[in-house]
Amino acid sequence: MRETPRHLFVPENLEDVAYEDGPLPIGEGQTISQPYIVALMTELLELNGNERILEIGTGSGYQAAILSPLVKEVYSIEIVKSLAERADKKLKEMQYHNVMVKWGDGYQGWAEYAPFDAIIVTAAPDKVPQALIDQMKIGGRLVLPVGTYFQKLKVITKMRDGKIGEENIISVRFVPMVHSEKTPQDSSKFQISD
Repeated sequence: MRETPRHLFVPENLEDVAYEDGPLPIGEGQTISQPYIVALMTELLELNGNERILEIGTGSGYQAAILSPLVKEVYSIEIVKSLAERADKKLKEMQYHNVMVKWGDGYQGWAEYAPFDAIIVTAAPDKVPQALIDQMKIGGRLVLPVGTYFQKLKVITKMRDGKIGEENIISVRFVPMVHSEKTPQDSSKFQISD
């Protein structure tokens, strides 16, 4: 967390408050999560350094930047095209070479690169998307907020016997995860990074 310059992932007019422990607006009705929540969600992934991670909700790219030195590969999806393009450019400029960003609907996941060792979702669906469970490896972990107005941060685990484990961690407040008819479904044609 200390090595990732959070002020570079927020609008210039908010740089002076970038390190306060609170969420900040990043445009397009979206926010960058408070550092405590970013750290907690990252810790809940239980990373060992060799994982392929799927992130739903790239936003400014901050969570992907936190994950980049901790894992083998990060695949990040953002539903707002302008944010996806901006985050992709920022992450490339900052030389996070193991992060790939695409514009798309996070509810669909990124089947082309599945299965994933872990998945992190930074917006709240009203229920756990089945596509994300399907794209997890056996033993994989999915960390996400779930709910409408009242949300719980959950850890979903895919067991070896095919069962799904679910643990409630804390109450949280995230922007809603949304579907879009306008985002592409074929990631191979619309991937922003190469």
